[in-house]
Amino acid sequence: MARPIVAIVGRPNVGKSTLFNKLIGQRLSIVDDTPGVTRDRIYGDCEWLNRHFLLIDTGGIEPHSDDIILKQMRRQAQLAIDSADVIVFVTDLRSGVVATDEDVASMLIKSNKPIVLCVNKCDTVGETPMEFYEFYNLGLGDPIAVSSVHGHGTGDLLDAVLEHLPVDGTEEAEDNTIKVAVIGKPNVGKSSLINAISGEERAIVSNIAGTTRDATDTFIINEYGEFMFIDTAGLRRKSKVEDQIEKYSVIRAKMAVERASVCVIMIDALEGFTEQDSKVAGIAHEMGKACIIAVNKWDALEKDGKTMDSYRKKLMNDFSFMSYAPIIFISAKTGQRLDRLFELIKFVDEQNSMRISTGKLNDVLASATARVQPPTDKGKRLKIYYMTQASTRPPTFVCFVNSKELFHYSYQRYLDNQIREVFGLEGTPTKFVIRERDGK
Repeated sequence: MARPIVAIVGRPNVGKSTLFNKLIGQRLSIVDDTPGVTRDRIYGDCEWLNRHFLLIDTGGIEPHSDDIILKQMRRQAQLAIDSADVIVFVTDLRSGVVATDEDVASMLIKSNKPIVLCVNKCDTVGETPMEFYEFYNLGLGDPIAVSSVHGHGTGDLLDAVLEHLPVDGTEEAEDNTIKVAVIGKPNVGKSSLINAISGEERAIVSNIAGTTRDATDTFIINEYGEFMFIDTAGLRRKSKVEDQIEKYSVIRAKMAVERASVCVIMIDALEGFTEQDSKVAGIAHEMGKACIIAVNKWDALEKDGKTMDSYRKKLMNDFSFMSYAPIIFISAKTGQRLDRLFELIKFVDEQNSMRISTGKLNDVLASATARVQPPTDKGKRLKIYYMTQASTRPPTFVCFVNSKELFHYSYQRYLDNQIREVFGLEGTPTKFVIRERDGK
């Protein structure tokens, strides 16, 4: 049985994200005094009294706003409410019960889900302030006084949540789930891809660059296996990162890459390769992640019989530092080649976790050094005594040599190419560790 889901909802700026971070014990959701910072649903694992459940942070609900982003935030919150087993309704002691709270309460009552009423910002210790009792007027039962900043009352809140949770829903996430980060510049179609493969609106889609600010998780099970897709905020040039919120988003995108085992680097087919694409790909490459270059909006490009080949050759030149990454041409809008994308994700993940025996590695090493002699300097020749694989993700090879200085990068790249020729390692970077030892 899947883990139960608890959704945190409320109007903007009542402290939902601060409470979310406090309950999961890490700073996963963006917190800022600006209303409307959290837009998409954020997922986090929460544990209380040996019970595990999935906590969802949502964007603030403005029931009557006509603003395009706020309207979509309202739809996102509704999706979270529909999928939740328990709803935590967060209100603000300092502002008291306002008309928006009453509208949200009415919306929640219609959902017929268990509701736990949380009165946030009760930061003083001691007797409960008189303003607290005003929240009984919402008709949602006994409110719970909480300070999300200091952590007061969070135990009582979690106790109330557990009373409504299904008894059997404590199963942990499966280890064989492939975590995939979808990364790229703003507005290349990352959120559209997530929506297309999940069959529902999991991420807000808009042609306004920078709509996605948080990294969101989408679980998918199909004939290719189990996947968790992490949609990330688009990474812009540092000079374009103007407000504090977007600075958080860049950090969050890097954290998403860190969590993932496979990165899908999305390129806009109409715009082509840019310097920013190279920087985005560089983050995944440096972290040793399996990578796929996905050229999106392929349906919108005017093509002839040679367009794909010429586009591929240009991209291979542009991404020369990660020539191992396969290139796929997709359309999130029409669903073109999305099945092939799943096959590639599974394939490159297997390559990233490949382990090669020491005997086979040294057979390749002997053949490679016989074909091209190791470099020399001032009469001294490089000797590579043996090679072994130390770890996976990425495949890391340790070479024991007589002199580190003689092991030039060019020869290291030659050996890398020889290993790839025999074992494949498509879609994954490799790492070489050079150890010097006395030949005696």
